[in-house]
Amino acid sequence: MTIRLYDTSARQIRDFTPLTPGCVSIYLCGATVQAAPHIGHIRSGLNFDIMRRWFTYRGYDVTFIRNVTDIDDKIIAKSAEQNRPWWAIGYENERAFNSAYDVLGCLPVTYEPRATGHVPEMIEMMRGLIERGHAYAAEGSVYFDVRSYPGYLQLSNQELDGLRQPSGEGEYGKRDPRDFAMWKAAKPGEPSWETPWGRGRPGWHLECSAMAHKYLGSAFDIHGGGVDLIFPHHENEIAQAKAFGDDFAAYWVHNAWVTMSGEKMSKSLGNSVLVSEMVKHWRPIVLRYYLGTPHYRSMIEYSEESLREAESAFARIEGFVQRVTEKAGKVVPPAPEVPPAFAEALDDDFGVPQALAVVHTTVRQGNSALTADDKESAVARLAEVRAMLGVLGLDPLDEHWAGGPDRGEDLHGVVDSLVRLVLEQRQAARTRKDYGTADAIRDQLQQSGLVIEDTPSGPRWELGSR
Repeated sequence: MTIRLYDTSARQIRDFTPLTPGCVSIYLCGATVQAAPHIGHIRSGLNFDIMRRWFTYRGYDVTFIRNVTDIDDKIIAKSAEQNRPWWAIGYENERAFNSAYDVLGCLPVTYEPRATGHVPEMIEMMRGLIERGHAYAAEGSVYFDVRSYPGYLQLSNQELDGLRQPSGEGEYGKRDPRDFAMWKAAKPGEPSWETPWGRGRPGWHLECSAMAHKYLGSAFDIHGGGVDLIFPHHENEIAQAKAFGDDFAAYWVHNAWVTMSGEKMSKSLGNSVLVSEMVKHWRPIVLRYYLGTPHYRSMIEYSEESLREAESAFARIEGFVQRVTEKAGKVVPPAPEVPPAFAEALDDDFGVPQALAVVHTTVRQGNSALTADDKESAVARLAEVRAMLGVLGLDPLDEHWAGGPDRGEDLHGVVDSLVRLVLEQRQAARTRKDYGTADAIRDQLQQSGLVIEDTPSGPRWELGSR
């Protein structure tokens, strides 16, 4: 068994060989908490949650770090606009991100460090880079000298000549406009921390290099993030860390965007879809299916139609799970191993679409077994389906989705009681041969988004497509 993944730095799929046998260390660039998350923000968390689950299934001990950027220009600007403390805005949105990760079934990360909690580590890294001639202080800020590091821009495959480095306001004293800020000098009224070079605050890139070093050491396995972070963020992280003396990440893995009308979903474009609003209209497990099942390196073009298709596809899986569970008269546990074709798909650069095809094939086989009244085969297929869905975080019988007042699933029992009351009225109408009323009740339930199926043991209901 060998897991293979696409390494952005090598521009090819490589066999995964961990630095420490049996262990996987992952650093994922997490949220900049200036606003609540839209589904584009949360896709990265879902993709790496599935990767983490697969590594765990394959027997690895996974250490998973996802940082929080709780101070930057945008947060400070929001603080001024709203006349609220910067830390209040950051914490409010950090909680919104964690709520979104949780409602969509992401496992808790190992550690989730905040940038502002690691200023001493940043000072240590800046001091070392200045001593080694890779950084310099100027007018209260500290800059990285990009010409001092020969490997600069290898990740993004750019040329230094003609490079335009994104810069923020107040970046004075640069020796070269391509140099980037590691530490920004304090401005009146803005948050700041004391350093040997004056008061100021972290630059965006420095925090990740410092926190990865603290929690994962000088070398770790996988660094992840969205494709939009390759330059400048990840390029600058590499320069800082390697110039400091770290080997840093052995593999670079990047997920693609969620787009709308061909453009990256972002706050600035005004086309974002907040997770908190989406889950009011779509079941969280369906939203996870929609965002998590395309290949992580493929763009997702957002549309209501594609979400409805995802809802219908997941309903077929869920309906099979429910029917076999009813047939078996008990909850069927997941199989100890997933089918070989499913494992082969995920081993090959986390090929979730191919793995999902195996799920749907197994569901069809299970439905055929149900039609043939082959209970044993149907139960065996359900066990396989549950094992596969568990890896994808989509098992409807998992305790995350099966109950819990914090997820709203406690309403299922209430809805079930109400629907069964209506179904009893429908059955009474059928008994007295009032088929017009019975059909009208069924039609009204279907218009409400419920699918009614008459079975030998009585009518059953499930959520249908919208």
